[in-house]
Amino acid sequence: LQKVLILLQVTTCVVIGKTLMILFPNAMKRYILKQGEKTRMNENPKFSYENWGPTFFSFKYLLFVLKVKWKRLEDEAHEGHPAPNTPVVTFNGEVRHLFDFMQDNRPLILNFGSCT
Repeated sequence: LQKVLILLQVTTCVVIGKTLMILFPNAMKRYILKQGEKTRMNENPKFSYENWGPTFFSFKYLLFVLKVKWKRLEDEAHEGHPAPNTPVVTFNGEVRHLFDFMQDNRPLILNFGSCT
């Protein structure tokens, strides 16, 4: 049921967004560029609006957003409940699942860091 509701929500947003892009292209360009400022996409001079702007509200966009939102349904963690068996990527680029790394009754420790 949750996936159907997400499908309806995302499809509605894409149809409305695409319609607005057709009817009001300049206003939508300004809106999308404003959204790009939040993620700092606009700061890269080699990454212009013409490269990524028209992809908004396309069929590929719809499929991507659905995939991400549906995947997030599976990855919810709640205190006192079992952890989700979320996919992880190894240093070799292999996709595994979190529980693949568990051994016997030993606790599994996840360490996140940054090298920037």
